[in-house]
Amino acid sequence: MVFGAPTPAKSEMLSGEGKRVGKGLLHKTISGATAAELRQRILDGVLPAGLALRQAALAEEFGISRIPLREALLQLEAEGLVRIAPHRGAVVSEISKKDVTEVFELRLLLEPRLLKWSAPKLRPQNYARLRAILAEYSAELRSNNPSRWGELNTAFHCELYSQAGRPRSLAISTNLMQESDRLTRMQLALTDGRERAEIEHATLVDLCEAGQVGGAVTLLKSHIENVQRTLQAFLGSRRRAPADDEAQAAQAHRSTDNKGNMR
Repeated sequence: MVFGAPTPAKSEMLSGEGKRVGKGLLHKTISGATAAELRQRILDGVLPAGLALRQAALAEEFGISRIPLREALLQLEAEGLVRIAPHRGAVVSEISKKDVTEVFELRLLLEPRLLKWSAPKLRPQNYARLRAILAEYSAELRSNNPSRWGELNTAFHCELYSQAGRPRSLAISTNLMQESDRLTRMQLALTDGRERAEIEHATLVDLCEAGQVGGAVTLLKSHIENVQRTLQAFLGSRRRAPADDEAQAAQAHRSTDNKGNMR
């Protein structure tokens, strides 16, 4: 596959223009700009799922060394957009709406029940751990470090359910959350879900601590359903975009033909 050349503005940034900028900052700017360009191509479908990203070709196209390119790919891996496989390098991730539906349907079956059983038994030490996790989670969200978002999200939910007394259900639920780690990071990184996640997590803790278990369970269901819904909408928009472009082109062609015939 031949990758399109960056726009002139991006070329200047990627080729190292800006002599007065400190070396470390410039390096971060190059890797960040590279990640932004590759992210956009993946989201636009220019780089389709399953495509192996050849580092040599990309480094040559962008006019950069492999070090900032590797950092850009690691950033995209943290966001769930690529996976770095041994002996294959970076490959554009494959995620289907069917995968999202299955994982979140199972989470909706298990997690509200676990919270219902666990919430009345949560102790001050559990609330202290929950608030510590939330503080760290907020810091990572604000520092734009997606590599830890999924891990901290799983830790938060596991602590919420820790007193349920259902070890097998908790183990299955934990496994599902770990499987959906990449999906969680995608949802937070690529939609407007970060602020909502922060608010809803804090409210879940407040409701449980106030003894409002029913309200907490209802909010948890809504919380999980929202993540599922926004992910499905996002994946659907990625698949529709090329078809929409073709349909619009065909419509424009038909309109031109009709005008010609009218003349």
